[in-house]
Amino acid sequence: MIQVTLFRRQNRWAGFRSEGHAGYAPEGADIICAAVSVLTTNTVNAIEELTQEEFEGEQRDGYLELRLKDIPGDAAELLLQAMVLGLTSVQESYGDCYIQIDTKEV
Repeated sequence: MIQVTLFRRQNRWAGFRSEGHAGYAPEGADIICAAVSVLTTNTVNAIEELTQEEFEGEQRDGYLELRLKDIPGDAAELLLQAMVLGLTSVQESYGDCYIQIDTKEV
């Protein structure tokens, strides 16, 4: 199962952690893993390229984390909101036995 923890700070999205594998299909054919990977990776890339936000991050097999250093500006907040919308849609479509989403105040 993929476990996504969404970080909140002062009522704004402040980052996320995604870890694990969905187990929906064999490696290379798992559309849930692919969807989560695209959503999370694109969010990191967009924040890095399109905003002035400073952040810390870590990536390894089955793990991606992004933590904004300050309260996010409007652009980063919008990008993170879009990611949350996409992740929630994946969870609603395929069920929480493949992806679990939690929120943590940081």
